[in-house]
Amino acid sequence: MPPRFYCPAPLAPGATVELPAEAAHHALRVLRVGAGDTAILFDGRGGQWTATLHPAGKTLRATLDEFDDSDREPPVSITLVQGLPASDKMDFVVQKAVELGVARIQPVAAKRSLIRLSGERMERRVDHWRGIVVSACEQSQRNRVPEVEQILDLPQYLALASQDNGLRLVCAPGATTRLRDLPPPSAPVTLLIGPEGGFEDGELAAARAAGFMPLALGPRILRTETAGPAVLAAMMALWGDW
Repeated sequence: MPPRFYCPAPLAPGATVELPAEAAHHALRVLRVGAGDTAILFDGRGGQWTATLHPAGKTLRATLDEFDDSDREPPVSITLVQGLPASDKMDFVVQKAVELGVARIQPVAAKRSLIRLSGERMERRVDHWRGIVVSACEQSQRNRVPEVEQILDLPQYLALASQDNGLRLVCAPGATTRLRDLPPPSAPVTLLIGPEGGFEDGELAAARAAGFMPLALGPRILRTETAGPAVLAAMMALWGDW
């Protein structure tokens, strides 16, 4: 199977484009591509291009040959709102959520979040997560790139979410509603996951006031980095394209 690379610039028929430096390095130094080799390029707007590669020193150019309008997006659009976990757990969440078909990721800082990010550190971390999204799209053959939004405090996010339409779910201890109790949604779905230790009672009350329905995950307690991917997988099985 030809390697896949994301090119952020819009791609057009017959164009010759230069791959981003990181993608070129990986292709040249790791995959050892050569002149005339074939690759798949996508720009995140949908569809993909078969391209012919032209190495030139440390740079790598590609001539676009044929367009394929394949769209591998699931029929249900899901936003994952993830309470910030500690360490590099968010990397895992982002990667697996993209592989499972999430449309958008919104990080939120809750009272029990163990890390606090602001300013330049926050910008660097969000850029890092966006890089993970691109890599996950390349690996999973997605042609649309999910967005990772800037980190918001939970109250900020809930004030915005209360204005949205669609199905809103928050994983909460003691909830009785299960995914299989719900009809297939006809509008976008938003899934809210707490950080380590979960949400405080006041935060859950605020989420309910913003239209989030408490969702049960069965009799076992899942870690924060497990809960989101687990629910996404269940949604894909019940409502998606699995």
